[in-house]
Amino acid sequence: MTEKKLGSFKDEKLPPQHIAIIMDGNGRWAKSKHLPRSSGHQKGVQSVRKIVKHCGQLGVNTLTLFAFSSENLNRSSEEVGLLFKLFLTVLKNETTKLNDNNIKLKIIGDLSVFTPEIQRLAIDAEKQLKNNNGLNLVIAANYGGQWDIAESAKKIAIKSVNGEIDPEKIDASLFHAHSSLADFPKVDLLIRTSGELRISNFLLWEIAYSELYFCNTLWPNFDEHELDAAIEAFHLRERRFGKRNGEK
Repeated sequence: MTEKKLGSFKDEKLPPQHIAIIMDGNGRWAKSKHLPRSSGHQKGVQSVRKIVKHCGQLGVNTLTLFAFSSENLNRSSEEVGLLFKLFLTVLKNETTKLNDNNIKLKIIGDLSVFTPEIQRLAIDAEKQLKNNNGLNLVIAANYGGQWDIAESAKKIAIKSVNGEIDPEKIDASLFHAHSSLADFPKVDLLIRTSGELRISNFLLWEIAYSELYFCNTLWPNFDEHELDAAIEAFHLRERRFGKRNGEK
């Protein structure tokens, strides 16, 4: 059988407009290589670079990556410190590259747990890239889906108390408008690597009608071909959004 060329499906169908990825398996990859967990996280950054570049080439509108969940704070202080340091390093080193590739950046999550330096770099990176019009790259850092829903409800409650919103007019559209991903297309495809079959508190509101794709590949081994396979699987799905077959 002739091997399909990388990204060839894009000539047949448009890619999903919004892809979200739970990047899982860095620690297991490192363990399988008899390396420290830090090596797995560093190798995972290389996969991020590949996937960001490939999404830009395919014409994906938005790519959301689950970089650091709020539950990660329950890990050892050593690993949490490592993740913070790695996040800082990536912000310092990657912003210029993202700008060269016309990529716009948005960081979502509760950044208050990060050092002032990381918070400043996050704000500066978003500002530096805000005028780009290529791929929208969203990084979820210290993020949780339940946190996001609670924050949205809090914003709406405050506006209701202040008379800015009529409580009778609160609906799903208004709620979404106050969520972290309000300015982006709905998530079409959610990918989780490493063989785990869980959502892990990621984008709970936004993935209501997303197609879910789970693969056994550990994140450091996830590459352009793996992404193409996920997108091809997406195109084989029939997305009915609650309707019956054939209904419009």
